[in-house]
Amino acid sequence: MRIATWNVNSITARLPRLLAWLQSSGTDVLCVQETKCTAEQFPADELRELGYESAVHADGRWNGVALISRVGLADVVKGLPGGPAYDGAQEPRAISATCGGARLWSVYVPNGREVTHDHYAYKLEWLAALKTAVAADAAGALPFAVLGDYNIAPADEDVWDRSVFEGSTHVTEPERAALAALRETGLTDVVPRPLKYDHPFTYWDYRQLAFPKNRGMRIDLVYGNAPFAASVKDGYVDREERKGKGASDHAPVVVDLDV
Repeated sequence: MRIATWNVNSITARLPRLLAWLQSSGTDVLCVQETKCTAEQFPADELRELGYESAVHADGRWNGVALISRVGLADVVKGLPGGPAYDGAQEPRAISATCGGARLWSVYVPNGREVTHDHYAYKLEWLAALKTAVAADAAGALPFAVLGDYNIAPADEDVWDRSVFEGSTHVTEPERAALAALRETGLTDVVPRPLKYDHPFTYWDYRQLAFPKNRGMRIDLVYGNAPFAASVKDGYVDREERKGKGASDHAPVVVDLDV
């Protein structure tokens, strides 16, 4: 089974590329983040024509997550159980379902904005709630993974130049400690291989020629439990999909499982 995660940065803007990529890549389940559409605007019909079911949790703003599967989509849960609110409401940042014998979450962790911003505190609260919500499945016997845009680089080598990020979010110790706590539930960081260069960055800013200069970050992560990790046969960042006109600023992360 081929599973992938991809922050598409607007599924409407990326739809032609998404449909073509699903066909060419042979992906069975895709975890999507930053749909930037309402549930009614989600292209379920177009995906159904390719043989994919969809489950979406979105409100039309800059968030939104989805699961797209051609190997089943059961027991869908929308939202993060026990998750915190921001500006008085729970944002659509998590969705989970059972697909082809694996339990999968698609998550879009809050950005945090600035260390002094209340969105940063919200980010840490959200990650703590995620740890609590996944703990039972992480320790279970069924292949289980939490995939998505975590908006955190787990280590210094996961950013192109650590000094550039000094004092910024995505690399702070509290954020990385939250990731470590999440792993302590029984999850492993399934690190993909790069198709070019020596590190599997997954995100490159649109500005300042970041992509051609490979000034990237590894923030799109696959955290799998022991049965999931034991089933992994390959994993890679599809850097080619970051190229060209109309690309997302994130590349898909692909994992092949033998389940």
